[in-house]
Amino acid sequence: MKKVYVDLHLRPNLRDLEKTAQMIRKASRLGYRLIAVIVPPNSAYEDVERLRSICKEASVDLVSRVDLKPKTPGELIHNLRKLRRRFEIIAVLCESKSVARQAARDRRVDLLNFPLVDYRGRFFDKAEAELASNRLASFEIDVKPLLTLEGPARVRLLSSLRRETGIARDFHVPLVISSGVSEEVLMRKPKELAALAFLFDLDEGSALEAVSENPLVIVKRNRDKLSSGFVAPGIRIVRRGKDCE
Repeated sequence: MKKVYVDLHLRPNLRDLEKTAQMIRKASRLGYRLIAVIVPPNSAYEDVERLRSICKEASVDLVSRVDLKPKTPGELIHNLRKLRRRFEIIAVLCESKSVARQAARDRRVDLLNFPLVDYRGRFFDKAEAELASNRLASFEIDVKPLLTLEGPARVRLLSSLRRETGIARDFHVPLVISSGVSEEVLMRKPKELAALAFLFDLDEGSALEAVSENPLVIVKRNRDKLSSGFVAPGIRIVRRGKDCE
């Protein structure tokens, strides 16, 4: 069966609608059939629908995503309570160990993202992976730093990614590879994203899953939960009416 390729982390400047549309159209030309665009937590419904319309014209399925960057676990819990029903994907940018631990143990978090290049600021370790393995969060890797960094900084990042992906696989935490780009010039084809994963020791099958099956599972799961017929995991309303009484 033909793979459906996904980029769950496009970061266009939404104030420039034309450039945003150009990135969406390019994603379609590159072979993506489903993309997530970052939108601010306070975005209006009309703004998201406008993006959805642009994606539909480009033959791409839009997923609404919010990136949370909380300073404390309490702030994260508050934001999750407020936003979980509004967005199809919730990612947490983990810049402290306490936030990373809370995000890993909370079933409302879809993606754990560690944006800091400095290995001392990256907190995906065995304890983090064990927490995530008992919940639903996936470990997201943005390739943008691999395209923009040079010299020792890139070497250190690759060393961190080799260690982190090894831990994720040991604990069966799903991997998601995304672009994380905000400029059209940095966009790459799905198989090119997967090819970059060889640099941190992912085999071809695992790398392709990280740009197709793994993100698709997250989107399908959340769309089911956000549908009107969802009651609880495994329980759905099939039909309403007097004959169901």
